[in-house]
Amino acid sequence: MSSDQMGSSGFFLICILHAVIALTSGSLIMFYSNEVLVFGHGSETASKLQGSTPHDQLLIQTSGSFSGLLLFGIGLLLFMVAFVRDRDFQSFFAKGCVLLHISMAVWRVYFERKLEDLARDWPRQAVGDIALALSWVFFIVCSWREKYD
Repeated sequence: MSSDQMGSSGFFLICILHAVIALTSGSLIMFYSNEVLVFGHGSETASKLQGSTPHDQLLIQTSGSFSGLLLFGIGLLLFMVAFVRDRDFQSFFAKGCVLLHISMAVWRVYFERKLEDLARDWPRQAVGDIALALSWVFFIVCSWREKYD
């Protein structure tokens, strides 16, 4: 297996892994939002996050459904991008994904920690965002090593 094929297969595996995570998470958020909230935050916080009036509950459910649909769409995009074999595009895409995941971790640190109901969950989620970013950094480092060897 040549180094070009190894870099492409690494990109393929990372994209497919992230696509499966996004497709699964998006589907669960769209169709099982209450259960996802209970699993992720606990039943007490989940009940607070669901809203207190019927109007609030409807808005929150609609927003959650659209968020799940967006995540599902991102999963489909990642699945399609996994089959691109252009090394420059792969590098550009991976750098964008690192930036996206780091931005999400920064968002959690600066904003979610200030929300009383989410304050205990943000460290775990920020670590998850950084772990996802590191998977893309791993690909970038491996592709640089292959390029300059």
